[in-house]
Amino acid sequence: MDVVRIICSILLPPLGVFLQVGIGLHFWINILLTLLGYIPGIVHAVWIILRED
Repeated sequence: MDVVRIICSILLPPLGVFLQVGIGLHFWINILLTLLGYIPGIVHAVWIILRED
């Protein structure tokens, strides 16, 4: 399932974060980062998906 989330994160970073954590602080941070620059949004989304829980 992580592969699907990473692919979603590359195409639309907030979607990948939403699939991982739902609507919360990380989701809104990712929207802000994506609006400021597409690459920071991708990096943040992949980091959220791959971090250890």
